[in-house]
Amino acid sequence: MTATMRAVVVTAPGTPEVLEIRERPVPAAAPGQVLIKVHAFGLNQSELHFRNGQAYSGSFPRIPGIEAAGIVEDAPGGEFDRGTQVVTMMGGMGREFDGGYAEYVVVPAAQTIPFRSSLPWNVLGAVPEMLQTANGSLDIGLEAKPGDSILIRGGTSSVGLAAAVLAKLHGMTVYATTRREAARALLESVGVDHVLIDDGDVAAQIRRLLPGGVDGAIELVGVDAMRDTLRAVRPGGTVCFTGMLSNRWSIEEFYPMDWLPNGVRLTAYSGEAADLGADTLQQFLDAVADGRATVPVGRTYPLDDIVQAHRDMEAGVVGGKGVVVL
Repeated sequence: MTATMRAVVVTAPGTPEVLEIRERPVPAAAPGQVLIKVHAFGLNQSELHFRNGQAYSGSFPRIPGIEAAGIVEDAPGGEFDRGTQVVTMMGGMGREFDGGYAEYVVVPAAQTIPFRSSLPWNVLGAVPEMLQTANGSLDIGLEAKPGDSILIRGGTSSVGLAAAVLAKLHGMTVYATTRREAARALLESVGVDHVLIDDGDVAAQIRRLLPGGVDGAIELVGVDAMRDTLRAVRPGGTVCFTGMLSNRWSIEEFYPMDWLPNGVRLTAYSGEAADLGADTLQQFLDAVADGRATVPVGRTYPLDDIVQAHRDMEAGVVGGKGVVVL
């Protein structure tokens, strides 16, 4: 192992051009930490928020990146053998301490999840945060069951695509939205049963197809769409607020009696590495390897193209999960 590594460093918030590739010392792991040789990392909307200064937490200068996939280089506490395949995510990565946009990253052992797979790294790098968020939204946010009908508002986002894959894997009927007719094929490719073109009145489209409303909905667009999403759900059903693709994070005047239809529940989901068990990760990767599930990888980039990758994320042209492969 060399003494230095290539890493993306942000010294101050700004446009994609603030992402600079620099030589940095390879960090050392202390007991209770793991040094991971990064093979791939996914790209996430929250990293845009951090890079442009919208995030509520974090400090500069910083190596961004809330997730990574690779192999263990060192674990002084003996938690993992050298060479173990692992993923890691969240827990302050890329904000409070240096994250996954680098050839090596040090993270707490408690947020390191082992797996075994021969899938390519561009696929493995797409999985951790996307799977954790989609799985948690279904299991914790909605308490979804096989046979349920669900609406995914913001279906072409990486989490939306992953949620559709997981829902179909568990026998659910999936309705998903997109603003573009051209994205219909992408949604159908991950098993979406009913593609809805988002005209702002998705509830009316749902009610024409399913008069009683869907059992649950995952809100990924934000509060701009949530009021309409709530009206697409049956009494006793649930909307899980998971994402904010519109970058509107709060409601200025929230009157619950006006916003919430009778009997419709509103929850939220924002998870951590501990919410993705090793068994859940392994089962999903095995399902992908067996052809029973798919990972919605959009575009793959080398580290040198990190600025273009962020431009593409902002423009919404990745077409799935963006992944950087080292």
